[in-house]
Amino acid sequence: MAEIKQYPIVAISCQIFKDLLEKYLPEDVASRIIYLDYGLHRTPNQLKTAIQAELDLLGQPSLVILGYGLCGNGLDGLESGQHTLLVSRADDCIALLLGSYAVYRQEFDHHPGTYYLTKGWLESGSNPLQEYHEYVEKYGAGTADWLMDQQYRHYRRLVLVAHTAEELAHYRAQAQEVARYCERWGMRYEEILGSDQYIQRLVEAASALDEANGDFIVIPPGDVLRQSHFMRTN
Repeated sequence: MAEIKQYPIVAISCQIFKDLLEKYLPEDVASRIIYLDYGLHRTPNQLKTAIQAELDLLGQPSLVILGYGLCGNGLDGLESGQHTLLVSRADDCIALLLGSYAVYRQEFDHHPGTYYLTKGWLESGSNPLQEYHEYVEKYGAGTADWLMDQQYRHYRRLVLVAHTAEELAHYRAQAQEVARYCERWGMRYEEILGSDQYIQRLVEAASALDEANGDFIVIPPGDVLRQSHFMRTN
């Protein structure tokens, strides 16, 4: 792994992590940071295609930090090509926003049936209220109600998660509007102030790949990132 550390560092990330990556990955460390649209997480196949295209366009072997989790299997089958890939072992961005997989798991165990809202979800229109409006336009109100009930009737909590108090304040009104709609299923509304520790550790791992622990996945050149890489034994 020692020679890999000499490769240029590139980041390909969901736009939701822009502030954090620019905080922990300054220009003198990263040769390039590429941000992709929030909305790609709604179409995992398109997400993989978009990331793969950016990887294939990189002209020289690089250590590529991926600012994603598995994201609905959107990273399954991603080919490293001439590059080395570094990605967090997380199901989706929620663990990254909360600060660790342990905190994510604790929330999951204590509060099953939680739907998370983030600024990315809200800005890309990926939330139950927006989905309802889209269904009404396509199928009419009756069918829209039925489709939404099938998707969300088992959720019990709606949580806005953000990294700063300012971010919570900025998106609160929009999140609460979604929460009022979700009261039809008995969802309660909560807010969580997350942590930047997971992203910080991801960036730090780029400087010590041989010391990257189970919270991270390293894919060497010529290999493929698979869903199985994200599986945990504990």
